[in-house]
Amino acid sequence: MVTTDINGETATPPPTIYDVARAAGVSIASVSRVLNGRRNPREETRDCVLQAVAELGFVPDGAARALSARLKEVVGVVVRRPQLLPTEGVFADEDENLQFPDMINRGMEFVAQRYGYDLLIRSVDLHENDGRRIFALARKSDGLILHDQVLTAEQLTQLGRQVPVVTLAAIPTPTTVNVRSDNQAGMRELVQHLARDHGYGSIAYLAGHWDSPDNVARFEAAAEQARESGIGFAHGPQWQGNYCAAGGSRVVERLLADGGDLPRAIVCANDQTAIGVLDALGRRGIDVPGQVAVTGFDDIPVARHLNPRLTSIRQPIQDLGATAFETLHAMISRTAAAGAEPRGRDIVLPTRLVRRESCGCSAEPATFGWRVA
Repeated sequence: MVTTDINGETATPPPTIYDVARAAGVSIASVSRVLNGRRNPREETRDCVLQAVAELGFVPDGAARALSARLKEVVGVVVRRPQLLPTEGVFADEDENLQFPDMINRGMEFVAQRYGYDLLIRSVDLHENDGRRIFALARKSDGLILHDQVLTAEQLTQLGRQVPVVTLAAIPTPTTVNVRSDNQAGMRELVQHLARDHGYGSIAYLAGHWDSPDNVARFEAAAEQARESGIGFAHGPQWQGNYCAAGGSRVVERLLADGGDLPRAIVCANDQTAIGVLDALGRRGIDVPGQVAVTGFDDIPVARHLNPRLTSIRQPIQDLGATAFETLHAMISRTAAAGAEPRGRDIVLPTRLVRRESCGCSAEPATFGWRVA
């Protein structure tokens, strides 16, 4: 930016801590640590920052020091961890294997390490909704990332006025930003594939948590596409799962025990549910996909190793976490600088259908390697 002085002559404003961070290729938190001698920054980082300071002629002022003092270099992460019912047999330890949220958190970790931030992770129960623990976490953090629907829209708006907040699988509010995958496009593509390419005349949607925004979006898209494709669509309390393999297995076992008819294809809200469905059908001697096709959503790594291998909608799981942290870091920096922020935005990442044997397709060539934004 160029300005003019009182004589009308061109004047260049003095460099700021943001200019130093940009020139050194590091975060403002890293610049702060170097200039204030905090937490022993890496030698490479210190050299880059000091070189940028020298080249720019940067002189820290009181505002910069105040900014440094305000940054805790900590981001709070809140995960909704369901209390699973006691389970025996193959799914007995499933509560220790919540792959999806853990993979999202891994994406956050990669970016947090790059910026020199720590993550403070707190779990809340599925039905915990008073928000007091989350508001307390906000006082210990520079900003928060919230998985799933852990607060109401009103609570989110209030929290967003106190600290920068990014949600995952929710909706943006005037004071927060949301990051999600394109659930609608992915589910519509999947149901259209089952109806058009395989000619299946009926499907059922085996749901996740009833109040999960991801689950609601996937259900609505599946129902709409089934209606447009002219095929039967089963849903309701008897098809209510809980995003876990044990829940998917229980739904199928109860339906079969009650003498209910199975649809030609079962569309599961996520891959872990589909794993349970495959197990229950296999134990009953029901052929997949010959008698009943099964599909998932997420395309977690184990999906390609099942028998049959699972058709699923791939979403960039680690990218969700990485994008959430990048967005929050930008909000933290802009808040400190009193600049404009991207509040109210809904950031949508693309999905794609991965065809494998569980829906009746031949498997696509294997592709590996989750990319972090």
